[in-house]
Amino acid sequence: AGFDGVVITDHFFNGNTTVPRILPWKQKVELFQRGYRAAKKRGDEIGIDVFWGWEVSLEGTDFLTYGLDEKWLLAHKDCDKMKMSKYCETVRKSGGFIVQAHPFREADYIEFIRLLPRHVDAVETINACRTDFENKMADQYADNYGLIKFCGGDNHRGDLPRLAVLELEFRAKNTTEILQAVMRNEHKIGLYETENDGDKVKLRKIY
Repeated sequence: AGFDGVVITDHFFNGNTTVPRILPWKQKVELFQRGYRAAKKRGDEIGIDVFWGWEVSLEGTDFLTYGLDEKWLLAHKDCDKMKMSKYCETVRKSGGFIVQAHPFREADYIEFIRLLPRHVDAVETINACRTDFENKMADQYADNYGLIKFCGGDNHRGDLPRLAVLELEFRAKNTTEILQAVMRNEHKIGLYETENDGDKVKLRKIY
């Protein structure tokens, strides 16, 4: 589809994860990276850069963590048990970047919408798996609080009818370069419909 890179942000230990919660912390961190490492191996083979982050959850309210690494996780045992505001504060003080994912998502398992505008750096205003209404509400929220606008694929199944795209003027070597460009507002985001054309996927911009 023309992507140069992708960031793998699997659900962390307090979310929808396959990592057994009873294991020691170091072992959980090791197992948690298996998906990323498999994607990185495949990306190296086909020429797509693969970067790493993770998604923490609180009863359906999700926050994406970017810019930190395995050493940080190993040094912050049980960070998945922190209050969400404390977790966000700790990540940001460590130089990480917090994005609230799909802040206006509605579902039967979400009792109410939670917003933490003072504890995040950015908000997903385009999420490929949410409704246009939910994305529009997130866009207004970002405008009202002066938050950086971000996007995400939220891909739980593989092929998707829509994809979110973050565009830069250069090919980033790591998440730090991506985040620096985003913080300078040197990025564009868009939502695209996908269309299979043989072995290739074509993208058509929606907005």
